[in-house]
Amino acid sequence: MRIGILTAGGDCPGINAAIRGVGKTAILQYGMEVIGISSGFLGLINEEYTRLDENVLSGILTLGGTILGTSRENPFKKGNPFNAIDKPKLIRKHYAELGLDALVCIGGNGTQRTAAQLSEIGLNIVGIPKTIDNDVWGTDITFGFDSAVTIATEAIDRLHSTANSHKRIMVIEVMGHHTGWLALYSGVAGGGDIILIPEIDFDIQAVARCLKKRVQDKKPYSIVVVAEGIPVPKGVSPGYYISSQIKELTDLETRDTILGYIQRGGTPSPMDRVLATRYGAHAAELIAGKQFGRMVSLKGNDITSVPLEEVGGKLKPVPLDHPLVEKARWMGVSFG
Repeated sequence: MRIGILTAGGDCPGINAAIRGVGKTAILQYGMEVIGISSGFLGLINEEYTRLDENVLSGILTLGGTILGTSRENPFKKGNPFNAIDKPKLIRKHYAELGLDALVCIGGNGTQRTAAQLSEIGLNIVGIPKTIDNDVWGTDITFGFDSAVTIATEAIDRLHSTANSHKRIMVIEVMGHHTGWLALYSGVAGGGDIILIPEIDFDIQAVARCLKKRVQDKKPYSIVVVAEGIPVPKGVSPGYYISSQIKELTDLETRDTILGYIQRGGTPSPMDRVLATRYGAHAAELIAGKQFGRMVSLKGNDITSVPLEEVGGKLKPVPLDHPLVEKARWMGVSFG
C-alpha cells in the first residue's frame, strides 16, 4: 500500500511524533510506502510531496513544529482561487495520480471536518486529532494539550513570585480558542485563584468582590487565569480587558500577561510524545485493516477510533459538571 500523510491547521508540539508513529509503523510493520504531503491540503492541490523513509523519520520524535509544514487551507471554503467544487476535485485527481491507497490527516477541528468531507467524496481517510486546545470532539485528549498545559503552568508559577513580591494581582491570558480546557488545567495546576473560561458565565463584579475579600483575608496577591475565548468587547484582548476592569473596580495594582504563541512551540512533553506515537501507530493499523473514514481517539486508557462523519464540525467544551471544576471550587477557586 502507498499512503500519504499531511499536517494542517495550527502547529503544536507532538506533530512530528505522530508523523513518525504513522510512518515507522506503516513501513516496518506493514511494508507500506509513505508519502509526506507539504503544507497541509495545499500540498495536494499544488502537488508538493516527498517520500518518507526510515532515515527521514529518525530523529524527529522530539522536534516541535512539523517537518511537512502546515497551512490553514480549506479546499471546501468558497471564494478561494478555485471554486468550492474545483479544489476537492483537484485533490481527488492528484490523490489518484499519486497512487495513494489512504491519506492520514493530522489536525484539529477544521482539519477533521475537511477530512470528513474528503471521505464523503471517495478518498480513504484516517484522521489524527491534534491541538493544544483539547477541543476535538470524540477523543478524551488531543496531543499537544499536555505540552501547552506544562508551558502555561510554568508561566503561572513564575507570576506567583513576582505577584507576591509586589503584592499585585496578576492576570494571565492563555490560549484555548472557544473552550477553556487549557485555562482550567493550567489554572488548577498553577494555583490560580480565579479562572475564567467561556463555558462558565462570569460576573466581573463577582470577580472584583473575590479579589477584595482576598485582600481583607490578608492574602496579599492573586492570580487570575483567563481563557482567550471568554466574552469581552470585540477587538479587546480578554487579559487586558479583565485587568483593566479589575483596576477600575478594586483600585488594586494589577498587571496583565498574554502568553501567546509560546504555548504552541517547542519540544513536546513525554506524555504528548507517547500519545502522538500511539495515535500514529493506530492510524497505520486502521489503514492496514482498511478501516477508513475514521479518526483515532483516546477513550480512558484505550486507543480506539470514531467515525469522521461524527467528528466534523463539532466542538468539545468543558462540561459544567467536570470533576476538576467541582474540586477546584471545593478548594476556593472562583470561576467568577
